Amino acid sequence: MPPFALLAALALSPVEVPSPPALTQAIAARDAALFDVMFAQCDPGALKRLVTDDMEFYHDKGGLMEREAFIADYAKSCEAKRAPDAWRSRRELKPETLRVYAIPGFGAVEEGAHLFYERKGDGPERLAGQARFSILWKLGEDGQWRMARTFSIDHAPAP
Repeated sequence: MPPFALLAALALSPVEVPSPPALTQAIAARDAALFDVMFAQCDPGALKRLVTDDMEFYHDKGGLMEREAFIADYAKSCEAKRAPDAWRSRRELKPETLRVYAIPGFGAVEEGAHLFYERKGDGPERLAGQARFSILWKLGEDGQWRMARTFSIDHAPAP
């Protein structure tokens, strides 16, 4: 989309973005909901409702995934996790790294760092890695925040 087209689209349907600290609280809650769905619930239908129709996910190891491929890959991963001895993961936000910036008339950008834990089957959990992220959240006219763009970067082994 050309830059001016994006500005025109924003002008057509601006939303009222909350001010801090309400904005930070709203985004932190949506972040928690998103990662609960992705890691604990493993629910592709719920994930579809948490992302925009044109969602894009950029990963420093895997490249670009657009919405349909992202959800299909996620659904396949959820299916694999049903095996008793499958690897399971958990994501933990490092709260002190959370930063939220308003994008007037559109939504917000969330930045932070997180840790990833894993376990095989019902085995012990271990810290497996860390990464940084930026998420562009779009506030819909229905009042719902949806993930529009994500940058998952700087993946590294556990500290």
